[in-house]
Order: sequence, then structure tokens, then C-alpha cells
Amino acid sequence: QVQLVESGGGLVQPGGSLGLSCAASGIMFRIYNMGWYRQAPGKQRELVAAITYGGSTNYADSVKGRFTISRDNAKNTVYLQMNSLKPEDTANYYCNAGGTTMGYWGKGTLVTVSS
Repeated sequence: QVQLVESGGGLVQPGGSLGLSCAASGIMFRIYNMGWYRQAPGKQRELVAAITYGGSTNYADSVKGRFTISRDNAKNTVYLQMNSLKPEDTANYYCNAGGTTMGYWGKGTLVTVSS
């Protein structure tokens, strides 16, 4: 049974930082490309950041220079460090393994950026 469990969401002030984690089980984590997506109310889900099994990364233009994705294959975990947060970063953040077509999803963690 595949499980992706996100953690680390919460309320943070604009300009603040937050770190998300996604612990995976039931998959051979080290061979999976991993991604973080987000969905704000009334908007479509969008890619935030992705990391390949080889460690290559890519980011949405809106988060470049502020967010960092990383992975620890020994812990079966992918991380998203978010700095200089803006109100427009408010969304449910979802972890994905293996892509949007045939991959797996976590249940999400809510990030709220507000003063």
C-alpha cells in the first residue's frame, strides 16, 4: 500500500519561512521522481517544484529563488523549504510520486501566509 504523508504546514506571516516534509512508504522511493504541487481555493493544482531520482530540480517561476526541494533517499522523504513566503503562496500543498498521470498523491497540508 502506497502512502505519501505530508507534514509541516501551518500559519506563517508574510516574509516568513516554513518547511514541508513528505514521507513515502510502499514504493521504491529512490527510483521515483518526486514533486510538490499546490492548489489554492478556486484555482487549479499547479506544480511548485520537482526533483528527479537523480537529484535534478525544477521550479515554478513564481517560487524560484525562494523555495528549495530536496530528498533523502535513506529516509524515503522529500522536503520543500519555503522562504520569503507571500500571501499568494497560501494553498494546500500536495506531495506526488511518479507524475500526475499514473503517480501517487498525498492528502495535502495547508499553508496559510497571512498577517
